Amino acid sequence: MDKVVIVMPAWNEAENIKAMIEELTESEFPKINADMQLLIVDNHSSDGTTEIVEKASKIHNNVHILQQDKSGLGWAYVRGMQFATRELKADAVMEMDADFQHPPRFVKPMVDAYLGGAEYVIGSRYIKGGSVPKEWAASRRAVSFFGNLFIRTVLLNFKIHDLTTGFRLTKVKGVLDKIDLEKLRDLDRFAYKVDLLYQSLKNSSKTVEVPLEFASRTKEKSKFNWKEMVSTFELAVILGIKDKQRFIKFGTVGFVGYLINAITLKILTAAGSPNWIAWSLPVELSIISNFILNNAWTFKSEKITGLVTLIKKFLTFNGTSLGALLIQTVAGIVSDKVLGTGARQITLPFIIVFLVLPFNYLMYNLVIWKTWKLPWAKKS
Repeated sequence: MDKVVIVMPAWNEAENIKAMIEELTESEFPKINADMQLLIVDNHSSDGTTEIVEKASKIHNNVHILQQDKSGLGWAYVRGMQFATRELKADAVMEMDADFQHPPRFVKPMVDAYLGGAEYVIGSRYIKGGSVPKEWAASRRAVSFFGNLFIRTVLLNFKIHDLTTGFRLTKVKGVLDKIDLEKLRDLDRFAYKVDLLYQSLKNSSKTVEVPLEFASRTKEKSKFNWKEMVSTFELAVILGIKDKQRFIKFGTVGFVGYLINAITLKILTAAGSPNWIAWSLPVELSIISNFILNNAWTFKSEKITGLVTLIKKFLTFNGTSLGALLIQTVAGIVSDKVLGTGARQITLPFIIVFLVLPFNYLMYNLVIWKTWKLPWAKKS
Protein backbone atom coordinates (compact mmCIF):
# COMPACT_ATOMS: atom_id res chain seq x y z
CA MET A 1 0.00 0.00 0.00
CA ASP A 2 1.34 3.41 -0.99
CA LYS A 3 2.28 5.75 1.82
CA VAL A 4 1.11 9.36 1.40
CA VAL A 5 2.39 11.94 3.86
CA ILE A 6 0.60 15.26 4.24
CA VAL A 7 3.13 17.94 5.13
CA MET A 8 1.30 20.68 7.01
CA PRO A 9 3.09 23.76 8.39
CA ALA A 10 1.30 25.00 11.50
CA TRP A 11 2.78 27.93 13.36
CA ASN A 12 0.49 29.31 16.06
CA GLU A 13 -2.51 27.45 14.64
CA ALA A 14 -3.95 26.27 17.97
CA GLU A 15 -7.45 27.41 17.00
CA ASN A 16 -7.40 25.24 13.87
CA ILE A 17 -5.01 22.36 14.34
CA LYS A 18 -7.01 20.17 16.75
CA ALA A 19 -10.09 20.19 14.52
CA MET A 20 -7.93 19.60 11.44
CA ILE A 21 -6.21 16.56 12.97
CA GLU A 22 -9.51 15.08 14.10
CA GLU A 23 -11.22 15.56 10.75
CA LEU A 24 -8.33 14.05 8.80
CA THR A 25 -7.56 11.08 11.04
CA GLU A 26 -11.09 10.15 12.03
CA SER A 27 -13.16 11.13 9.00
CA GLU A 28 -11.07 11.38 5.84
CA PHE A 29 -8.13 8.97 6.16
CA PRO A 30 -10.32 5.85 6.66
CA LYS A 31 -11.96 6.53 3.26
CA ILE A 32 -8.65 6.43 1.39
CA ASN A 33 -6.97 3.29 0.06
CA ALA A 34 -3.49 4.36 1.12
CA ASP A 35 -1.32 4.53 4.23
CA MET A 36 -2.13 8.13 5.18
CA GLN A 37 0.24 10.02 7.48
CA LEU A 38 0.05 13.58 8.78
CA LEU A 39 3.26 15.48 9.50
CA ILE A 40 2.83 18.80 11.28
CA VAL A 41 5.81 21.12 10.85
CA ASP A 42 5.93 23.56 13.74
CA ASN A 43 8.29 26.41 14.52
CA HIS A 44 8.11 26.38 18.31
CA SER A 45 4.61 27.87 18.44
CA SER A 46 3.79 29.93 21.50
CA ASP A 47 0.00 29.45 21.52
CA GLY A 48 -0.19 25.76 22.44
CA THR A 49 -0.07 24.32 18.93
CA THR A 50 2.95 22.18 19.81
CA GLU A 51 1.28 20.64 22.84
CA ILE A 52 -1.92 19.90 20.90
CA VAL A 53 -0.04 18.08 18.15
CA GLU A 54 2.18 16.16 20.57
CA LYS A 55 -0.90 14.96 22.43
CA ALA A 56 -2.56 13.90 19.16
CA SER A 57 0.57 12.02 18.09
CA LYS A 58 0.29 9.85 21.21
CA ILE A 59 -3.28 8.95 20.30
CA HIS A 60 -2.78 8.51 16.54
CA ASN A 61 0.32 6.66 15.32
CA ASN A 62 -0.01 8.35 11.91
CA VAL A 63 0.33 11.88 13.31
CA HIS A 64 3.85 13.30 13.63
CA ILE A 65 5.40 16.61 14.61
CA LEU A 66 8.65 18.17 13.41
CA GLN A 67 10.23 21.37 14.67
CA GLN A 68 11.85 23.27 11.81
CA ASP A 69 15.31 24.75 12.20
CA LYS A 70 14.78 27.72 9.83
CA SER A 71 11.89 30.15 9.69
CA GLY A 72 9.67 30.70 6.68
CA LEU A 73 6.89 28.74 5.01
CA GLY A 74 9.22 27.44 2.30
CA TRP A 75 11.67 26.03 4.82
CA ALA A 76 8.80 24.42 6.72
CA TYR A 77 7.82 22.51 3.59
CA VAL A 78 11.43 21.66 2.73
CA ARG A 79 12.14 20.19 6.15
CA GLY A 80 8.79 18.45 6.15
CA MET A 81 9.33 16.89 2.72
CA GLN A 82 12.83 15.79 3.66
CA PHE A 83 11.54 14.15 6.84
CA ALA A 84 8.61 12.57 4.99
CA THR A 85 10.84 10.99 2.36
CA ARG A 86 13.83 10.04 4.49
CA GLU A 87 12.27 9.09 7.82
CA LEU A 88 8.67 8.21 7.00
CA LYS A 89 9.58 6.63 3.61
CA ALA A 90 6.74 8.39 1.78
CA ASP A 91 5.77 7.33 -1.74
CA ALA A 92 4.01 10.66 -2.24
CA VAL A 93 3.93 13.96 -0.37
CA MET A 94 1.02 16.38 -0.17
CA GLU A 95 1.23 20.09 0.62
CA MET A 96 -1.71 21.30 2.68
CA ASP A 97 -2.58 24.28 4.87
CA ALA A 98 -3.67 23.92 8.48
CA ASP A 99 -6.24 26.72 8.36
CA PHE A 100 -9.01 24.87 6.47
CA GLN A 101 -8.52 26.89 3.28
CA HIS A 102 -7.84 23.43 1.83
CA PRO A 103 -10.91 21.54 3.08
CA PRO A 104 -10.01 18.01 4.25
CA ARG A 105 -12.70 16.43 2.04
CA PHE A 106 -10.56 17.18 -1.00
CA VAL A 107 -7.67 15.03 0.21
CA LYS A 108 -9.30 11.82 -1.04
CA PRO A 109 -9.76 12.90 -4.69
CA MET A 110 -6.16 14.13 -4.72
CA VAL A 111 -4.85 10.79 -3.47
CA ASP A 112 -7.21 8.88 -5.78
CA ALA A 113 -5.73 10.73 -8.77
CA TYR A 114 -2.24 9.71 -7.62
CA LEU A 115 -3.29 6.10 -7.12
CA GLY A 116 -4.76 6.27 -10.63
CA GLY A 117 -1.33 7.00 -12.12
CA ALA A 118 -0.78 10.75 -11.75
CA GLU A 119 2.73 11.79 -10.68
CA TYR A 120 1.74 15.34 -9.81
CA VAL A 121 -1.74 16.33 -8.64
CA ILE A 122 -2.88 19.94 -8.38
CA GLY A 123 -5.91 21.12 -6.43
CA SER A 124 -7.32 23.62 -8.90
CA ARG A 125 -9.72 26.47 -8.21
CA TYR A 126 -10.06 27.33 -11.89
CA ILE A 127 -11.42 24.17 -13.45
CA LYS A 128 -15.00 22.88 -13.44
CA GLY A 129 -15.97 22.04 -9.88
CA GLY A 130 -13.33 24.34 -8.36
CA SER A 131 -13.96 27.76 -6.86
CA VAL A 132 -12.77 30.61 -4.67
CA PRO A 133 -14.74 31.78 -1.60
CA LYS A 134 -18.02 33.54 -2.44
CA GLU A 135 -17.38 36.06 0.32
CA TRP A 136 -14.23 37.33 -1.37
CA ALA A 137 -14.54 40.89 -2.64
CA ALA A 138 -14.51 41.40 -6.41
CA SER A 139 -11.07 43.01 -6.13
CA ARG A 140 -9.59 39.96 -4.42
CA ARG A 141 -11.20 37.62 -6.94
CA ALA A 142 -9.69 39.70 -9.74
CA VAL A 143 -6.23 39.69 -8.15
CA SER A 144 -6.36 35.91 -7.71
CA PHE A 145 -7.62 35.21 -11.23
CA PHE A 146 -5.42 37.64 -13.15
CA GLY A 147 -2.39 36.90 -10.96
CA ASN A 148 -2.73 33.24 -11.86
CA LEU A 149 -3.25 34.16 -15.53
CA PHE A 150 -0.09 36.30 -15.44
CA ILE A 151 2.00 33.39 -14.15
CA ARG A 152 0.49 31.00 -16.71
CA THR A 153 1.41 33.51 -19.41
CA VAL A 154 5.03 34.17 -18.41
CA LEU A 155 5.62 30.42 -18.00
CA LEU A 156 3.74 29.74 -21.26
CA ASN A 157 1.75 27.02 -19.54
CA PHE A 158 -1.93 27.08 -20.43
CA LYS A 159 -2.57 23.38 -19.95
CA ILE A 160 -2.57 23.84 -16.18
CA HIS A 161 -5.29 26.19 -14.97
CA ASP A 162 -4.10 26.94 -11.43
CA LEU A 163 -0.40 27.64 -11.00
CA THR A 164 -0.70 29.51 -7.69
CA THR A 165 -2.51 26.90 -5.63
CA GLY A 166 -0.78 25.54 -2.54
CA PHE A 167 -2.75 22.28 -2.44
CA ARG A 168 -0.61 19.76 -4.32
CA LEU A 169 0.48 16.13 -4.20
CA THR A 170 3.83 14.98 -5.59
CA LYS A 171 5.12 11.49 -6.27
CA VAL A 172 8.51 11.06 -4.64
CA LYS A 173 10.26 8.72 -7.08
CA GLY A 174 11.11 10.46 -10.33
CA VAL A 175 9.58 13.81 -9.40
CA LEU A 176 10.27 15.12 -5.90
CA ASP A 177 13.54 13.22 -5.49
CA LYS A 178 14.94 15.01 -8.55
CA ILE A 179 14.52 18.44 -6.95
CA ASP A 180 17.19 19.99 -4.73
CA LEU A 181 14.70 21.34 -2.21
CA GLU A 182 17.21 23.43 -0.28
CA LYS A 183 18.05 25.34 -3.46
CA LEU A 184 14.49 26.40 -4.24
CA ARG A 185 14.25 30.15 -4.76
CA ASP A 186 12.71 32.48 -2.15
CA LEU A 187 12.25 29.87 0.55
CA ASP A 188 11.46 32.59 3.07
CA ARG A 189 8.45 33.72 1.00
CA PHE A 190 5.32 32.29 -0.60
CA ALA A 191 7.06 32.69 -3.96
CA TYR A 192 8.99 29.44 -3.44
CA LYS A 193 5.75 27.64 -4.37
CA VAL A 194 6.14 28.77 -7.98
CA ASP A 195 9.66 27.34 -8.23
CA LEU A 196 8.59 24.05 -6.63
CA LEU A 197 5.62 23.78 -8.97
CA TYR A 198 7.75 24.74 -11.99
CA GLN A 199 10.28 21.97 -11.29
CA SER A 200 7.64 19.39 -10.38
CA LEU A 201 5.81 20.00 -13.66
CA LYS A 202 9.09 19.51 -15.53
CA ASN A 203 9.71 16.17 -13.82
CA SER A 204 6.19 14.80 -13.92
CA SER A 205 5.17 12.69 -16.91
CA LYS A 206 1.49 12.84 -15.89
CA THR A 207 -0.01 15.86 -14.16
CA VAL A 208 -3.68 15.93 -13.16
CA GLU A 209 -5.81 18.79 -11.87
CA VAL A 210 -8.50 18.00 -9.30
CA PRO A 211 -11.26 20.51 -8.47
CA LEU A 212 -10.71 22.44 -5.25
CA GLU A 213 -13.31 24.60 -3.53
CA PHE A 214 -10.91 26.98 -1.84
CA ALA A 215 -12.25 28.23 1.49
CA SER A 216 -11.67 31.28 3.64
CA ARG A 217 -9.63 30.95 6.80
CA THR A 218 -11.80 29.93 9.71
CA LYS A 219 -9.64 31.90 12.12
CA GLU A 220 -7.46 35.01 11.78
CA LYS A 221 -6.43 36.55 8.46
CA SER A 222 -4.49 35.22 5.52
CA LYS A 223 -0.74 35.78 5.79
CA PHE A 224 -0.51 36.50 2.06
CA ASN A 225 -0.04 40.21 1.19
CA TRP A 226 0.92 42.50 -1.69
CA LYS A 227 4.63 42.16 -0.96
CA GLU A 228 4.34 38.38 -1.21
CA MET A 229 2.37 38.69 -4.43
CA VAL A 230 4.97 40.96 -6.05
CA SER A 231 7.81 38.59 -5.09
CA THR A 232 5.79 35.70 -6.55
CA PHE A 233 5.33 37.55 -9.84
CA GLU A 234 9.03 38.45 -9.94
CA LEU A 235 10.05 34.83 -9.51
CA ALA A 236 7.56 33.72 -12.17
CA VAL A 237 9.14 36.16 -14.63
CA ILE A 238 12.65 34.91 -13.79
CA LEU A 239 11.58 31.30 -14.30
CA GLY A 240 9.78 32.24 -17.50
CA ILE A 241 12.95 33.78 -18.92
CA LYS A 242 15.01 30.82 -17.73
CA ASP A 243 12.55 28.46 -19.38
CA LYS A 244 12.96 30.24 -22.71
CA GLN A 245 16.77 30.41 -22.64
CA ARG A 246 17.09 27.00 -24.24
CA PHE A 247 14.75 27.96 -27.06
CA ILE A 248 16.67 31.23 -27.61
CA LYS A 249 19.94 29.28 -27.82
CA PHE A 250 18.28 26.76 -30.12
CA GLY A 251 17.13 29.63 -32.35
CA THR A 252 20.62 31.14 -32.45
CA VAL A 253 22.19 27.82 -33.40
CA GLY A 254 19.45 27.36 -35.95
CA PHE A 255 20.29 30.75 -37.47
CA VAL A 256 23.93 29.74 -37.85
CA GLY A 257 22.72 26.56 -39.50
CA TYR A 258 20.48 28.63 -41.74
CA LEU A 259 23.41 30.78 -42.88
CA ILE A 260 25.41 27.65 -43.73
CA ASN A 261 22.33 26.27 -45.47
CA ALA A 262 21.67 29.46 -47.47
CA ILE A 263 25.28 30.04 -48.51
CA THR A 264 25.74 26.43 -49.65
CA LEU A 265 22.42 26.54 -51.53
CA LYS A 266 23.50 29.70 -53.31
CA ILE A 267 26.86 28.19 -54.30
CA LEU A 268 25.27 24.98 -55.57
CA THR A 269 22.61 26.92 -57.46
CA ALA A 270 25.26 29.04 -59.16
CA ALA A 271 27.17 25.86 -60.06
CA GLY A 272 24.05 24.42 -61.71
CA SER A 273 23.84 21.38 -59.41
CA PRO A 274 20.81 19.07 -59.71
CA ASN A 275 17.84 20.20 -57.65
CA TRP A 276 17.95 17.31 -55.21
CA ILE A 277 21.64 17.94 -54.46
CA ALA A 278 21.20 21.70 -54.24
CA TRP A 279 18.44 21.29 -51.64
CA SER A 280 19.77 18.28 -49.67
CA LEU A 281 23.54 18.87 -49.26
CA PRO A 282 23.08 22.25 -47.49
CA VAL A 283 20.80 20.53 -45.01
CA GLU A 284 23.46 17.95 -44.11
CA LEU A 285 26.07 20.65 -43.53
CA SER A 286 23.66 22.57 -41.30
CA ILE A 287 22.86 19.32 -39.45
CA ILE A 288 26.56 18.87 -38.59
CA SER A 289 26.74 22.48 -37.39
CA ASN A 290 23.54 22.13 -35.36
CA PHE A 291 24.72 18.96 -33.63
CA ILE A 292 28.08 20.42 -32.59
CA LEU A 293 26.72 23.76 -31.35
CA ASN A 294 23.61 22.39 -29.66
CA ASN A 295 25.62 19.76 -27.81
CA ALA A 296 28.19 22.28 -26.63
CA TRP A 297 25.81 25.14 -25.82
CA THR A 298 22.03 24.69 -26.04
CA PHE A 299 21.91 21.34 -24.24
CA LYS A 300 25.10 21.83 -22.24
CA SER A 301 23.56 20.39 -19.05
CA GLU A 302 22.76 17.18 -20.98
CA LYS A 303 25.97 17.32 -23.00
CA ILE A 304 26.91 14.11 -24.80
CA THR A 305 30.52 13.09 -24.12
CA GLY A 306 32.83 10.24 -25.05
CA LEU A 307 33.90 9.50 -28.63
CA VAL A 308 31.84 6.33 -29.06
CA THR A 309 28.73 7.90 -27.52
CA LEU A 310 29.19 11.03 -29.63
CA ILE A 311 29.42 8.99 -32.84
CA LYS A 312 26.33 6.95 -31.92
CA LYS A 313 24.37 10.05 -31.01
CA PHE A 314 25.49 11.85 -34.16
CA LEU A 315 24.26 8.94 -36.26
CA THR A 316 20.97 9.03 -34.36
CA PHE A 317 20.92 12.79 -34.83
CA ASN A 318 21.36 12.34 -38.56
CA GLY A 319 18.63 9.74 -38.54
CA THR A 320 16.11 12.06 -36.88
CA SER A 321 17.30 14.89 -39.14
CA LEU A 322 16.39 12.88 -42.22
CA GLY A 323 12.93 14.22 -41.58
CA ALA A 324 14.25 17.78 -41.81
CA LEU A 325 16.23 16.89 -44.92
CA LEU A 326 13.15 15.35 -46.52
CA ILE A 327 10.99 18.31 -45.52
CA GLN A 328 13.39 20.86 -47.03
CA THR A 329 14.10 18.82 -50.16
CA VAL A 330 10.45 18.17 -50.98
CA ALA A 331 9.32 21.69 -50.10
CA GLY A 332 12.27 23.14 -52.05
CA ILE A 333 11.58 21.12 -55.20
CA VAL A 334 7.90 22.08 -55.05
CA SER A 335 8.96 25.72 -54.61
CA ASP A 336 11.27 25.45 -57.66
CA LYS A 337 8.41 24.18 -59.80
CA VAL A 338 6.03 26.90 -58.61
CA LEU A 339 8.31 29.93 -58.24
CA GLY A 340 11.48 28.91 -60.06
CA THR A 341 15.05 28.49 -58.82
CA GLY A 342 15.54 32.26 -58.67
CA ALA A 343 13.26 32.42 -55.63
CA ARG A 344 15.24 29.93 -53.54
CA GLN A 345 16.74 32.48 -51.15
CA ILE A 346 13.27 33.89 -50.54
CA THR A 347 11.48 30.58 -49.95
CA LEU A 348 14.27 29.01 -47.85
CA PRO A 349 13.60 31.11 -44.69
CA PHE A 350 9.93 30.16 -44.75
CA ILE A 351 10.75 26.47 -45.15
CA ILE A 352 13.25 26.65 -42.28
CA VAL A 353 11.13 28.66 -39.83
CA PHE A 354 7.74 27.06 -40.36
CA LEU A 355 8.69 23.48 -41.22
CA VAL A 356 12.27 22.50 -40.34
CA LEU A 357 12.83 24.31 -37.02
CA PRO A 358 9.66 23.01 -35.28
CA PHE A 359 10.50 19.46 -36.40
CA ASN A 360 14.11 19.75 -35.22
CA TYR A 361 13.21 21.22 -31.82
CA LEU A 362 10.77 18.38 -31.24
CA MET A 363 13.34 15.72 -32.17
CA TYR A 364 16.16 17.31 -30.16
CA ASN A 365 14.12 17.39 -26.95
CA LEU A 366 12.39 14.04 -27.35
CA VAL A 367 15.05 11.85 -28.96
CA ILE A 368 18.58 13.29 -28.81
CA TRP A 369 19.02 15.14 -25.49
CA LYS A 370 15.75 13.77 -24.02
CA THR A 371 14.75 16.81 -22.00
CA TRP A 372 11.04 16.17 -22.61
CA LYS A 373 9.11 13.18 -21.31
CA LEU A 374 6.07 11.81 -23.08
CA PRO A 375 3.17 10.90 -20.75
CA TRP A 376 3.39 7.25 -21.78
CA ALA A 377 7.21 7.06 -21.72
CA LYS A 378 8.88 5.32 -18.81
CA LYS A 379 11.35 7.34 -16.82
CA SER A 380 14.96 6.28 -17.12
